[in-house]
Amino acid sequence: MIDWVPVVFITFKVLVFGTCMFFAIKWHYDQGNKGTDKRALLRTSGKVVAVFMAALLAVLLFTFGLSKMLGMDLRLP
Repeated sequence: MIDWVPVVFITFKVLVFGTCMFFAIKWHYDQGNKGTDKRALLRTSGKVVAVFMAALLAVLLFTFGLSKMLGMDLRLP
């Protein structure tokens, strides 16, 4: 006999994600029709990329620092 809990949870998850994706796509489509300023969009995109790269660098430095402190060897062979 099949266990009903995973079936119910997976079905619920698919329905929730599908609904959220629909409204996210609809919202972005509606925002695109408003006509945005290209310079502001590029400036904001640049800021997002800069913050992401800084966070990536921080995570990498933290990971290598922690591994060195714990005595792990992360060098490539």
